[in-house]
Amino acid sequence: MSIDEAKAQLSHYDELGFAKIDLHRAKRQGFPEVIFGQGKTKEQISQIITSLSNHHNVILVTRINEEKASYVLQQHPDLDYYAEANIVCTPLDSINQSHHCISVLCAGTSDLPIAEEAAVTAEVMGIQVNRYYDVGVSGIHRLFEHIHDIRSGKVSIVIAGMEGALASVVGGLVDHPVYAVPTSIGYGANLNGITTLLSMINACAPGTSVLNIDNGFGAGYNAAMIIKMLENQ
Repeated sequence: MSIDEAKAQLSHYDELGFAKIDLHRAKRQGFPEVIFGQGKTKEQISQIITSLSNHHNVILVTRINEEKASYVLQQHPDLDYYAEANIVCTPLDSINQSHHCISVLCAGTSDLPIAEEAAVTAEVMGIQVNRYYDVGVSGIHRLFEHIHDIRSGKVSIVIAGMEGALASVVGGLVDHPVYAVPTSIGYGANLNGITTLLSMINACAPGTSVLNIDNGFGAGYNAAMIIKMLENQ
């Protein structure tokens, strides 16, 4: 190969001026750099996608609103927009799914955007996801109807606002890791998710790990890492 081709392969990042795109992240961490859309312009997001697309066949953009997504899809029509998750990514039907599955549960309909962020993130990473929505503790029988299916998964992600009790309940019913995600959904004393966060951190059920407020992406990513470890054994 030429010297320029060798340099391109050895380059650790792509310099765009406003961003340095990490080209080796997939080699270090198993998945390419993920674009956080919030705070970036639509033009910046599009340029980053172009850079990443030259090296990777999977793209994931989180926290992107409809107006930015519309522009990005005009520039990159090979991608899809999942509005409820606020995600632009490689079409999910083009990604091979894992043999093992995870469960994504949310307490109420208001938590759906965070739950979908978690679910779609895992699916982009090739993980099979089962969804159980509106199964909060105020109607606990709704959860029990699905508990055998939830137990058959290898990881559960539990999304809840208010007092966040659902995570502790699920943690006491399954024999696999639980990722709890507090949301900013709730009345005044919820303090934009602080109350939920503290409640989940103090959960008495072992095996429960707590993510940051509204961080569905982090939960989906962590769950995917566990499944990939299982399937690479």
